[in-house]
Amino acid sequence: MESSQTTGAAASGGNGTLNPQHNDASPAESTVTATSSSSDDPKQNLNQVINSIQKSLGIIHQLYLTVSSFNVSSQLPLLQRLNTLVMEMDNMTKLSEKCNIQVPMEVLNLIDDGKNPDEFTREVLNSCIAKNQITKGKTDAFKGLRRHLLEELEQAFPDEVEDYREIRASSAAESIRLAQAQSMLPNGDVKVKPEM
Repeated sequence: MESSQTTGAAASGGNGTLNPQHNDASPAESTVTATSSSSDDPKQNLNQVINSIQKSLGIIHQLYLTVSSFNVSSQLPLLQRLNTLVMEMDNMTKLSEKCNIQVPMEVLNLIDDGKNPDEFTREVLNSCIAKNQITKGKTDAFKGLRRHLLEELEQAFPDEVEDYREIRASSAAESIRLAQAQSMLPNGDVKVKPEM
């Protein structure tokens, strides 16, 4: 037996009486449950929206089955499913207001063009790699310039360059010591950065 027929049989009892369906919580009940148990946790809010989307897709599938085998006796289950869909859509709208998801317009444009949104990720990564290589080239150029200047200065002012190197070495050692001291806790343990 098809699921729409099973549901229709369960919804209407003998002699034209109706028996309420109790498959799972209605959208109104799920809204109350979601509101009472929701917190400011973005993952939980997103999961609630995803669950609501999945429920809506299930209801739409049930509507499809009901409409595809429509007859006079399936009018009431059709109306009940339409009402359930409207209530679930309202629930989804309320839940989505708590989610703050920002999708780049480029991704939406790619989807509209029928392309894979992973292309956007690939383009962003390639752009970052290119910019990283440019920055690395600039850093290497400055290191080469510094090295060349020190060589030239060492030939012209050997005593001052030796003093400069000593000062530079001591300040580098001091920086390392301060960095290590800042990452140490009073009990001697090292601080660990939390993952985000």
